[in-house]
Amino acid sequence: MSTTDPKRSASWYEGRRLRAWELHQLGWTQIRIAAALDVTQGAVSQWLKRAELAGLSALHAHPAPGSQPRLSPDQLAQLPRLLAAGAAAFGFLGDIWTRSRVAQLIKDQFGISYHPAHVSRLLKQIGWSSQRPIVCATQWDEAAIAAWYAERWPTLKKSAGAKAEASSTKTRLASICWRAWSVPTRRRAIRRCCGCR
Repeated sequence: MSTTDPKRSASWYEGRRLRAWELHQLGWTQIRIAAALDVTQGAVSQWLKRAELAGLSALHAHPAPGSQPRLSPDQLAQLPRLLAAGAAAFGFLGDIWTRSRVAQLIKDQFGISYHPAHVSRLLKQIGWSSQRPIVCATQWDEAAIAAWYAERWPTLKKSAGAKAEASSTKTRLASICWRAWSVPTRRRAIRRCCGCR
């Protein structure tokens, strides 16, 4: 038995339902129709019942209803042109578009509110992708950073290496088993199992 295949169109499924009705009119049984169309007998029964109650139009494909898009096709076609002008042209600091900025642009230009998460779907629909602004400190000074790496960093690196060498003592096994040592009744058992002294 086949299940719904996403590669097949709605018209293919509609044709199968109409063919079941034709075969029924020729006197075929539901079992034979189901076997010929590779569907369940229950599916054939539902199709035939629908056709008998509401007519042959009940077997036609009906697209799933959904909410109407809030942006009209003309408004959606205008969006790439507006985005190409840049974010700075619409009063934003910097020339990078983000989802929240695009949502604000749509609200300002068309009077339609969108959640920023939905804006990414709209951007994908028109062939754009959302971007994130690069966060950088305003006091960023490349020369000062290069000087710090050249002068200060080597001395810090040396002092950290000297401290690491001085503290290279062997760790006692008892410090690993500190929980067990805190309970007096378990001390003997731990000495035997892990060698703590």
